[in-house]
Amino acid sequence: MKAGYLSEYFNGVAVKKLSRVEADVLSSNQHEFNGVEGLRHLLGEPNGKVYYPSDILYLSDEADGPAAEEGSLTWYDARQKARIERGIQRWEYRLYFPTTRASGLAAAGDLLVIAQQRNGRLLVIVAEQGSVIGSQIEWLFGTKNLDQPGFFVKSELDEQSDRIEYTSRRILESIGVEIETSAPSYLDTMLEKFGGRFPTTRDFSAYSRSTQPEIDPTGNPDKVLMAWMEQEEILFRTLERHMIAEQLSAGFVDADKSVDVDGFIKFSLSVQNRRKSRVGLAFENHLEVLFAANRLQYSRTAVTENKAKPDFLFPGAAAYHDSTFDTGRLTMLGVKSTCKDRWRQVLAEADRIPVKHLLTLEAAISVQQTDEMISKKLQLIVPQQLHNSYSANQQKWLMNLSTFIELLRERLQPQTRPSARIAGLSRALALSTVHDGGTGR
Repeated sequence: MKAGYLSEYFNGVAVKKLSRVEADVLSSNQHEFNGVEGLRHLLGEPNGKVYYPSDILYLSDEADGPAAEEGSLTWYDARQKARIERGIQRWEYRLYFPTTRASGLAAAGDLLVIAQQRNGRLLVIVAEQGSVIGSQIEWLFGTKNLDQPGFFVKSELDEQSDRIEYTSRRILESIGVEIETSAPSYLDTMLEKFGGRFPTTRDFSAYSRSTQPEIDPTGNPDKVLMAWMEQEEILFRTLERHMIAEQLSAGFVDADKSVDVDGFIKFSLSVQNRRKSRVGLAFENHLEVLFAANRLQYSRTAVTENKAKPDFLFPGAAAYHDSTFDTGRLTMLGVKSTCKDRWRQVLAEADRIPVKHLLTLEAAISVQQTDEMISKKLQLIVPQQLHNSYSANQQKWLMNLSTFIELLRERLQPQTRPSARIAGLSRALALSTVHDGGTGR
């Protein structure tokens, strides 16, 4: 087991795509899989019926969060008694699922994941076929492109590809696995600097960057961005954990010294809301510093048509509102740490710019969604470290942050010829528009 790797939280994982028969088994009253010998590598040889307490989830992109229930899976060999009593040398392993919402929603083609956690509990996930979250889980555990009928079992989770970093941590937390990250050596400094309170996101982003003075923001923008996001996340969780612990120690008591339930709920909601809002703002803060360090002209949240406010306009608001400024030299960038269906918001944020750009930290967006982005003339940008979560064809079209910055420089110097990478991406987008009949549908 290595700290900071999946092996710190899981003994192993078994993954398969559900066949129609298996989906019918889960959604009927007979939730029992036969022919699951491969699970022996994960669950071991059963002696009688072995019961595993489990957290069972159904995931889809449409839901705000997982549909989660507790249950118990039963692992046994139906032929064990016959071997012992009559010497019949046969084995027939079975796995029984309880009736849950997840089992009732299962359908053919869905992803089934059984992960054994270090505490002995099983995390059982059914992810809807074609969903982004399903693809992300496959990428997380390194089980993409399954083409075998049985379970694919992975019991070693401490390779370099199994490291838990910013994006993998976000995926794990979306399925209820809380990852403990902290940098206690910075806590006293943060408490003194911020007076025991949470600072503004801009101030906290600046502080987190200051703790990595060795990073050159002009060197490798993709690596720099992910390093800054990772560091800020760790420092924020360190400060947050301390402050939550202090509040819980003080308790929740109202004026008449009775338990303040409303105060506890309000505090809990404030923790969740701060986590959600902080990430997006931190993302923009670090990008702003990167763009400035690379001497790019921009405006942040400038107002365009219908009071829209794109996250970044290049070379700026003045150029955008100057009708004589060459439209081909204008660029807009939307910034969303996670996409889901919100990427469509970017399409209406700068009417003068026909091809929009969107930067995200989302891994493994589905082919269906990226095809729609192409048809809507939206170019997706993803840090280079996450490109391997996408298919080979998607990677040909994706931009990374370094290439986007190169594009911005070339647009402000129209006399130079575009690089091969930029030219190739432009041709790909143009071909997709021609294929669409130019309608954007």
